[in-house]
Order: sequence, then structure tokens, then C-alpha cells
Amino acid sequence: MTASIVVDNTGKGKNKREEVYRDTPLPFAGSISGQFPRKERAARCNAEAKSGAEAEESPLAGRGSSVEESHSAERNGYSSDVPGQILEMIRLYEFGDGSPEHRARMFCRQGKFMEKYEDDFPWQGDFRRYFTTYHDLNIRQLRGYFTWRTGIRNGEYRPISTSLAYMYLYELLCGIGASSVDDVLQKMETFEKNYVDAGISDPGMRKNIRRWMFEYAVLHGLPAERVRSYANPEALDFDHSLVILKNPENHADEEIFHAMSRFTGQTIEKSAVLTRNRRKGIQLLAGIWRYLSEHFEDNGRDIFTVCFGTRKCYPWHPLSNAVYWEERELPDMDFKLDECRTFHLRDGKWQEERYGGLGLHLDWFRSLLRASDRILRRELRTGHYLRERKDEQWAVPYIEAALREMEAEEQRAAMPVIEIDYSGLKQIREDAAITRDSLLTDEEIEESREPESTGGQEMDSAVKMDLSSAEADTEVVVNKIRPSLYLADIEPAVKKMRPSSSDVDTEAVVKKDRPSSGEADGDAGVKPKTGADSLYRRILLMLLDGKPVNDVVRENHLMPAVIADAINEAFFDEIGDSVVECDGDEICVVEDYREDIIQALGEISL
Repeated sequence: MTASIVVDNTGKGKNKREEVYRDTPLPFAGSISGQFPRKERAARCNAEAKSGAEAEESPLAGRGSSVEESHSAERNGYSSDVPGQILEMIRLYEFGDGSPEHRARMFCRQGKFMEKYEDDFPWQGDFRRYFTTYHDLNIRQLRGYFTWRTGIRNGEYRPISTSLAYMYLYELLCGIGASSVDDVLQKMETFEKNYVDAGISDPGMRKNIRRWMFEYAVLHGLPAERVRSYANPEALDFDHSLVILKNPENHADEEIFHAMSRFTGQTIEKSAVLTRNRRKGIQLLAGIWRYLSEHFEDNGRDIFTVCFGTRKCYPWHPLSNAVYWEERELPDMDFKLDECRTFHLRDGKWQEERYGGLGLHLDWFRSLLRASDRILRRELRTGHYLRERKDEQWAVPYIEAALREMEAEEQRAAMPVIEIDYSGLKQIREDAAITRDSLLTDEEIEESREPESTGGQEMDSAVKMDLSSAEADTEVVVNKIRPSLYLADIEPAVKKMRPSSSDVDTEAVVKKDRPSSGEADGDAGVKPKTGADSLYRRILLMLLDGKPVNDVVRENHLMPAVIADAINEAFFDEIGDSVVECDGDEICVVEDYREDIIQALGEISL
């Protein structure tokens, strides 16, 4: 069957590169839709394979004269003007089992031979095939590809069939047209920017390019920081979130919350806890996870292991969806991408060690988050309460213990810190000596004096001993009051350090300045349970009488928000709502519940 080529040069001003060819395919491997009927196409392919094999076995298939090449080309249906280097490339192909490995090896052999080849024979057409190699193309398609590649290398990015554009990337992965590993990656990045980002190719090519650059960088052992720049952002975020949850003590509340959200989707973001007070909600959720990370234990497993398992090895096949051939056999190696992901090469087989797969038990993690959300809604009285579920019961004791610990820590942080300046002890000793001398009578002073010649040294020693003992007594008093966190306890104790009041018991002074249960109790008809409770009752009664309570709150070093929460908690079961409100440092009664408070006050333990 003869081939015909029709050249359309009707357009004016067209140069050779802009010629449009419409033709029927020449007899060579490859396929174009609408070429021949199926049976005839199959017969032609078999004939081509047979004639190609005979040509390679024939002595005429060697690198003979140009006359012999011309005759060989004519016998195989090629035009006599086919470049000799393309004919030589065709002869380099060895037929084998047709496996991906064999095709990739032949592709590398032919590609290295054509590495610097350039052509000027444009071709416009469509070609679709997976894992395209030179052997799949006919003469026109080959010359059209090499012409397009010449333009790419010169910075001219023009559209071409996606299958042929992929073949250019296969060349780079196999080191064809690149001088080093860095050169390969740099040229792939340039192609992505000028061809994919420019909208010339389909967007799906970007995903393959990024994957191939990452896998190629791992295969050649580039620094982990650079390899991560090519990695899938979702995989990196997955690993980073696991690192945060595994070591929460090293990370801020926002980081922990982001990591928790990574494994719960957007459900936690919609919680009423966050919509009402996002900062407080994030703080509490992060605190709960920190507490469980420290205290949870189940058959020797911590909470992280229960929820996310341990790292396991999975088969990894780098560049499996590309035409790639590695001439040299890589030695055994380990490549650590980050704290959660490592790649191992053993006896030519790769494995990826990571978290995931069947090791993830996110049902545990999600039940913990839902139980936390449910309890926090109740504690913060956000409304829109959730029902308790059986799968959350295991987490409830830990969540409640975590909240108690955070509340205690918050109260400790709110208490004032008392600092004593020990440099003032010298002045205290001098003042004590003056006070002591002022209390002595003239007779006592005369009796204490002795001749300077005989008792001067003893006198000095006695004074030194008195001062030393005074210093020691002063330090004992200071050490006694140091643990106290109440200013009311500190002031009388500091006064106690003067010798004029050395006969006063420090503990008695402390007890005297602290409010007794009787004084704090403003309601004679109700016996309070504790001093703190009676103080809250006293404050509530003052609020009901319209009296200011700021002085009482300040004198007892309490927090208005804590007082309001305690009173509301006591009345919640009876009234079902907040009975007092706290705005900054001001506490006020909710007027709608004034009568209810008075009626319920006798039955409330506060």
C-alpha cells in the first residue's frame, strides 16, 4: 500500500515551520484513530515487526553507505529523505518480551543516541498512548516530536499531543538532555511553569510532575528539606499534625487545635464552644489532649498510639507510572523525610514506613472530641447541648479531671505573687537594736556596761550574737510566711519581725487577720459549709442589698469571674440559668431572678 502526503501551502506568508500536513500514516509502529480497519491494521503491524526483525539480522542493516540506507528505507516504505540518525535510532531497538522494563531500557538506549538531535519538520496531529516511547511513533511523528523538543530547549513552548509531552518528561527522568540530578529537577520545574502553568497542557499533568520530582529526589538522596518542597502538601500536613499530637507539650494551643481539626474535618469548627468564645474553647480542647497524653494508659499504650497506631512499612514503587530505567543498581539505603515518614531500600525493593492504613483508629479520637465538646458546652453553658453516647464513656473521667486541673492552675496563676526584699533585713536589724535600747532602763544600761579594758571584746561578741540571733529569728519568720499567698497574712507577719512585738505569736496574728466563718457569714440562719462558701453567700447578700462588693473581693484576693461562676453553679439546678453576671470587675444580680434567689437562698449550700 502506498502512502500519500498532501502539503497545504495555500496560506500566504507561511514559512516551513507553519506548513500543515494531512497524510495517511506510513508503515511504522504506532496508531492513529481512523488509520485502517482493525484487521488490516493488525496484519500491517505483524508484517512490520517481521520485516524489522529480518532487517536487523541482515548484513544490510549495519551502518553501511548512504545508498544502502536509502534502498533499505525504500524497501520498508520510508521516503529517501528520512534523516540517517533517525534510521540509526530505529535499528537500535531490540525486540523483546514487551515488558515495561524492556521498553524503558530500549527507550533509554535510543534516547541517549538522539540526545542532541534537532529537527525542523513540524507535525500537527493527535497521538494518544500511555507510556509513549520512540518505538510507538512513525517517521512523521518522530520528526514532529524532535522539532517540538528543539523549540522547548530554545524556550519556545508550543502545544503538542499530551502523550508526546509526557515523553519529554520521561527523557528528563532518564537523564536524556540533562547533565545532573539538579539539572533534571530544574528543567522539570521550568517545563511546569512555562507549559503547565501557562495553560498549554491539561491540569492533570501537574500532579504527575510533582510526584515524579519528589520520587526522583528520594531515589537520588537529595537533602530532606529540598525533597519536602516537592512532596504532596497533604501528606506533609498529615505528618506534621501527627508530630504535634504525639508531643503536645512542645506546641502551642493553636497548633494542637489545628492538628485535632485535621482528623475531625469541620465538625469541631462548628461547635457552640468555639462560636461563643473561640480562644477559650481552643485553650480547653488543647488542655484536654495534653492531660490525656500524660495520664491515659491502656494496656501499655498511650492515647496517641490508641488513636493513630504505630508506624508500619508499606511497598513503595517510585516512578511506576512513568517510563524510567535505572542503569546502575542502587545500594541499600534509608531516607528520612520527616519524623513520621521514612523510605527504605533493601535488595532493590523500596518500602515506605509511615502512619496510616489499618493502624488509624479515628473512631477513638472522634469519640474523645465529641465527649469534650459535649462536656464543655455544659460547663460553659453555651446551649445546644449534646446527648451522651456509650462510645464516649471511657473519655469522660479524663476530660473532667483535665478541666479540674486547668481550673486549679488558672486560680493559682490569678493569685498575687509576693516578693520580699531581703536586702532590707539590715535596716530591720538596726531598727530592732534602737527599739531594744529604748526599752532598757538606766539601771539596766549601767549594769550591762563593763570596763572597756576587760569586757570590751565580750561586749562586742555579745552584740554580734544578739544581732546574729535576731537575723536568724527574722529569717525563720520570713520562711514561715513565704508560702502564704494572702496579703492579709503577710502584713502582720512583717510587723512581727520587729523585736518590740517578739512576744506575739505569728500564727495568732495570721488567724486574727483572716476572716472567720462567722464573720464571713452574712446569714445567721444558714450554717455555711466552708469559709469560701460563706464568703460567696456574704457577697451574694450584699449584691441583693445593692451594696458594693469590690472591696470584699479585693481584700480576699478573689476573682469576680470565679465568684460569679460559683454562685451560678450553686443555683443552676434550682433556677436553671445564670443568676448573676460578671462584666470585667463588676458583679451584678440578674433582676429577673431576684425573687427566685431570695426564696431559694435558704435551701442552697453556698
